[in-house]
Amino acid sequence: MIDESPARAAAGEAVANIAEYTVSEIAGAVKRTLEGSFEHVRVRGEVSRPNYHGSGHLYFTLKDEGAVLDVVCWKGTVGRIGLRIEEGMEVVCTGRVSSYPRSSKYQLVIEAVELAGEGALLKLLEDRRKKLLAEGLFDPARKKPIPFLPAVIGVVTSPTGAVIRDILHRLADRFPRRVLLWPVPVQGEGAAEKIAAAIRGFNSLGPDGSVPRPDLLIVARGGGSLEDLWAFNEEVVVRAAAASAIPLISAIGHETDTTLIDFAADRRAPTPTAAAEMAVPVRAEILAQVLDHERRLVAAADRTLRLARARIEGLARGLPVPARLFELADQRLDDLADRLAGGIRQLVRLRGLGLQQAAARLRTPEDQIRRRADALAALALRLDRRVHGVLGDRIARFEGLGASARLAAAVARLARDRRLRLESLARLLDSLSYRGVLARGFVLVRHDERPITRAGDTDPGMSVTLQFQDGTRRATIDGDKKPRRRGGRDDDQGSLL
Repeated sequence: MIDESPARAAAGEAVANIAEYTVSEIAGAVKRTLEGSFEHVRVRGEVSRPNYHGSGHLYFTLKDEGAVLDVVCWKGTVGRIGLRIEEGMEVVCTGRVSSYPRSSKYQLVIEAVELAGEGALLKLLEDRRKKLLAEGLFDPARKKPIPFLPAVIGVVTSPTGAVIRDILHRLADRFPRRVLLWPVPVQGEGAAEKIAAAIRGFNSLGPDGSVPRPDLLIVARGGGSLEDLWAFNEEVVVRAAAASAIPLISAIGHETDTTLIDFAADRRAPTPTAAAEMAVPVRAEILAQVLDHERRLVAAADRTLRLARARIEGLARGLPVPARLFELADQRLDDLADRLAGGIRQLVRLRGLGLQQAAARLRTPEDQIRRRADALAALALRLDRRVHGVLGDRIARFEGLGASARLAAAVARLARDRRLRLESLARLLDSLSYRGVLARGFVLVRHDERPITRAGDTDPGMSVTLQFQDGTRRATIDGDKKPRRRGGRDDDQGSLL
């Protein structure tokens, strides 16, 4: 057997001579090694799982067909990269390789991001266009008409470029209007947000504020590459243009340049100068058109007046002389006036006869009461005879029956019924008497023992007798005589009955 104790002793001594490290020391050493070897690198890949954290940092993964690499972009760098990272973008990231000791992972800390070539930009542009199109931001039904002659025009562009000078010069040539400039950067970091803020700012102006609210907006920029015009492809700008309540004309680049704001705007102009031409008409052409309309209006009015004058003159020839129209009417009026005088006299005579006849038919209250009393007396006589006849009949029928008590009761009952009826008739007679009317406050007026029922039958100074319930008084009529009413009745003195 071989003795292995010396070999074991040598191995133990070798292990004891190796240095020991903590986990943090190893992690720090790896971090320093990575950062020292890959201090400044450019990495190309496809973006996957972008995450804009609530802290402001950006986390995503770069991948290709063989590997993946975690990427972190600190909050201070996110605002400077000038590009919003989206899923599937092919980008080139510039930064340094470092590690995250807590999870034993290495990562790329980036300082700049750019799209990997123009093809990637076009793909991103097309994907964004399809997305906004699906949301309806490019729907033609959303587009508003451009005002014919806006009083105030708002321009969103750079204050130092040639664009604003071209717009102002073209407006001055065609039809000078008041222009409000909202200066913004048209490319670079933060340009898109400032352009969108300018569009929203113009829309937020009130109609009665110190700064007038524009009737039309022009968003303009000169020509440039796809990267130079990229700010007008950002979602924030496109959404602000689509949401504008003020009609908006986009004039970005040259005629061949197309940006997403062109689809969202109410009108697209190939150049900023063309946008100014779309904004206002030519003043000289409008003046010429107005003068032509004025000339045509004057000619039409003159022609209308001449035709109306000729028509009136033709109609006037068929009209009679006005004086002759009144001759027949005057003669007829004289004839009617003569007939009226005779008619009035005839009417008065007929009314007088009718009044006399009506007066002859009138009867005084004494006559009426006397007639009613005579009729009542006749009825009482007939009643008495009827009572005696009935009593005689009843006596004859009951004779021989031996019921003297029953006969006496029947006679008494019949006598009571007749007495009650006689009393009722007496009360009716009292109610018809004019004395009962006097008891209710009426007065009977007599002249020469003749009752007077109308005020027209009296004359001033006439002596009359007033009969009250309890006596009579003498009185004299004064005042003007009241004319008798048509029909021969005066309602001032009511009937006593």
